[in-house]
Amino acid sequence: MADINPVRRALISVSDKEGIEPFARRLAGANVELISTGGTAQVLREAGLDVRDVADITAFPEMMNGRIKTLHPRVHGGLLAIRDDAAHREAMKTHDIPEIDLLVVNLYPFEETVKRGAGYDDCVENIDIGGPAMIRAAAKNHRYVGVITDPADYALVVEEIEKAKGLSVETKQRLALKAFGMTAAYDSAIAAWFNAQSGLNFQRHFSMAGSIGEELRYGENPHQSAVFYRGGDMRPGVSTARQVQGKALSYNNLNDTDAAYELIGELGEGRPAVAIIKHANPCGVAVDDDLIAAYENALRCDPVSAFGGIVALNRKLTAKVAEKIIQTFTEVVIAPDADEDAIALFAKKKNLRLLLAGGLPDPSTAAHVVKPLASGFLVQTRDNKSVGESDLKVVTKRQPSARELNDMLFAFKISKHVKSNAIVYAKDGATVGIGAGQMSRLDSSRIAARKAVDATEACGASTLLTEGSVVASDAFFPFADGLLAAVEAGAKAVIQPGGSIRDDEVIAAADEAGLAMVFTGVRHFRH
Repeated sequence: MADINPVRRALISVSDKEGIEPFARRLAGANVELISTGGTAQVLREAGLDVRDVADITAFPEMMNGRIKTLHPRVHGGLLAIRDDAAHREAMKTHDIPEIDLLVVNLYPFEETVKRGAGYDDCVENIDIGGPAMIRAAAKNHRYVGVITDPADYALVVEEIEKAKGLSVETKQRLALKAFGMTAAYDSAIAAWFNAQSGLNFQRHFSMAGSIGEELRYGENPHQSAVFYRGGDMRPGVSTARQVQGKALSYNNLNDTDAAYELIGELGEGRPAVAIIKHANPCGVAVDDDLIAAYENALRCDPVSAFGGIVALNRKLTAKVAEKIIQTFTEVVIAPDADEDAIALFAKKKNLRLLLAGGLPDPSTAAHVVKPLASGFLVQTRDNKSVGESDLKVVTKRQPSARELNDMLFAFKISKHVKSNAIVYAKDGATVGIGAGQMSRLDSSRIAARKAVDATEACGASTLLTEGSVVASDAFFPFADGLLAAVEAGAKAVIQPGGSIRDDEVIAAADEAGLAMVFTGVRHFRH
């Protein structure tokens, strides 16, 4: 097999016509015969190019509104034939099958059709059949046939054809790899859509796909390589955000920023809210009537951990808020939008990344979450459960006050975004102590209380920040010790799922301490 196979004939059938005319013109200039279908042939003819219809080769007209045009032995034989196999060549000669050396195809815009809210029948009609069949045929036979599925490859391919009068096996192998990845992603999107239409969570086979957004400098650590792939649902966040300024985002930046924006989405568009994240855990969250106050209260919770953290806002970033943020070293700021004065102010901090997401993620949206394991992966539905006041069951003698209820619901929302075991102290719409990711709930309670002491000292408050606070636990207290640690820290009300075999002991301890406690019946583990 020669290193370079000549390209004498190309079949072009594209849904996205951008760039196809100059590319085809250069192919024609390199003495490549052009074969095409329907709308693509019309575009090329209008550009003055000599194009042969696929129907001339198949001796069959396009029919059924274009559903049938390339599904024919003379097309697939031209793509699949092994050129130096005598039997294959004899079959081509007997059945008048022309060699096709280059296939240029991009598919019906199925995902775009779904995204614009098209009806069921319209979505089904935009499931491409002939295109994937040809792509897979050409990619399988990449020793002899080049296949282009990405317009970004037009220039590279035509330059090689012009220079070498053909394509190298290495180039065709690379194009085949991209082709199989693309058809896999296309089928994955179709399967996901059908799954959503069925209302079922899981099928026998599960697939997911994304398109490469950018190669990253490295992964979690410098010895790991990493790439950011964008999914197809365009959920507001790091995937959709416009980076206004700053260095390229790292793997850890992206992971932490996603965690921050998902948390801020949990708080919605109600009161102004700020979340500060470090290593995918919140180190301070607050809501207030003023965004500056919300930022200051969030920062007060753990100013040491906030250094080098991620700041997420649920409002347009203003210059006054930006002035506050730049006083602490911050890696990334993400918000729905920013005014020009804020952008100009951040421009002075060249390394600070500013992302504008255009909207907030909806915490109630259903989706799948995937976690890799050795030789497999776990798939679950997103934790989109929200707890409201009507879901709460008061289990103690003392009823919580209105202020305590508001703080408990706030703290429980935050606990959903803290690594388990999670303990969150909150007071007046702000976290005042967070304990995350410990092996025992008691340790998380103690760490949260210790951080509250540190924060109290840092801000010079005369009273411990957790005095008069509420405490949220992402799962039940298995023993009364974790709850008693909260009492020692000054908490006056508790929100937890309940469900322990020792609930009675925990309730009795709460009553003895004069606490108000509510059960949610909902657990929010986050591993």
